[in-house]
Amino acid sequence: MNRPSLERLVPLCQLPPGAEAKVRELKGEAGFRQRARELGFGEDATVKKIGGAGPFVCLVNGARIALGHSVAMQIIVARQLMA
Repeated sequence: MNRPSLERLVPLCQLPPGAEAKVRELKGEAGFRQRARELGFGEDATVKKIGGAGPFVCLVNGARIALGHSVAMQIIVARQLMA
């Protein structure tokens, strides 16, 4: 039986290595939000955290991007959880 999935919102820096999530919100100033979207971190983008403890290496739109902790704190992602 398929159970409905729930989302858990966390900052990207708290995503475990190897996990995938959807970007749900960008925090911070307008300039930061625009730049994050240009890099591929727009709302509903799928991001995979490859590893790192800061800088964090992420895969988004086929590109590996390293993010510092303060940047990763402002990218809010949703993990899929089974109910």
